[in-house]
Amino acid sequence: MIITDPYLLIDKEKCLRNIQFMADKAKRHNLTFRPHLKTPQSAEIANWYKDFGVTKITVSSLKMAEYFASDGWTINWEDVTIAFPVNILQTDRISKLASKINLNILIACDDVVGHLNKELTSKVNFFIKIDTGYHRSGIELKNIEEIESILKKTDKNKLVFKGFLAHSGHSYNAKSFEEINAIHNYSLDVMRELKSTYIDDYPDLITSIGDTPSCSLMEDFTGINEIRPGNFIFYDLAQWKIGSCSLDKIAVAMSCPVISKNRDRQEILVHGGGIHFAKDVSSLEDGTPYYGFVVKLKDKGWEIPDKKSYVRALCQEHGVIKASDELFKDTNIGDRIGILPIHSCMTADCMKKYYTPFGDEISMMNF
Repeated sequence: MIITDPYLLIDKEKCLRNIQFMADKAKRHNLTFRPHLKTPQSAEIANWYKDFGVTKITVSSLKMAEYFASDGWTINWEDVTIAFPVNILQTDRISKLASKINLNILIACDDVVGHLNKELTSKVNFFIKIDTGYHRSGIELKNIEEIESILKKTDKNKLVFKGFLAHSGHSYNAKSFEEINAIHNYSLDVMRELKSTYIDDYPDLITSIGDTPSCSLMEDFTGINEIRPGNFIFYDLAQWKIGSCSLDKIAVAMSCPVISKNRDRQEILVHGGGIHFAKDVSSLEDGTPYYGFVVKLKDKGWEIPDKKSYVRALCQEHGVIKASDELFKDTNIGDRIGILPIHSCMTADCMKKYYTPFGDEISMMNF
């Protein structure tokens, strides 16, 4: 079958090396490795983790948890954590899924506890979401009385406290290793303080963190029980820019048909726009914005050229590439150009499937 549209190319060997790297780190630090599957969103790719001893997973929605459970994962995974604050409108679905698998939900404020106590019909585990500086959701350490309120209010016949969970997502905006290190150390301090406060009452208490920059770069995880990185399986240009990975660790690339060339501006127009990449943007050293780097597609993947060409603009279907002399000269209408994405999670979510260099299709959850 000849594919005429843009598609997302995946390099399985790079993915496996990235998984091996993170699994080895978790083992070295005696951590539970609970990867976040919101990045690949694929049962087939999730299977790759099994060879590295993974038995627990993280997802970003109840819908995603249902997808993995319905795909036969109930038998294979010990438990699933939905790393998104619980939506009380979904209580019936949560109860139904919790009757089939070991399900962990996330409580980010005490206002939801009364509803869960009343409406849950199956026993559900829960983590308390802790805000370690990202300020998206969760409870800050200074508001420990809210944590106390949650623990006092919960009906222990329905809600089982597992521990504290944090995601320092502001590490993705860091400008240096030192800044990531500072964010990580603050998260460690917060989680260690919570553990020391509650470990006597909850001897099996778990502390869980999960941002890819910290999990990729840091080596101190004292006081932490599990890590939940997700983006690391693919990495992307955002991770490369802050130092989480090298360009050769990025394991996905868009393959986009060449539509036209503009000699005056030395630009190449490709079929591949915001609906394919999303519109995450980064910037070159001089401040010029870009939406992806061009790579040279090969029979077994891609290679990184010496001189960078970049996507300077994205419209809905269009991508405009500012081309190097070599790329402009060697590219013809109807060729395909490979592009490394800024944010691989969003690009994968836009594309809804992967292709290997050998033409094999890998499906994703698609509903």
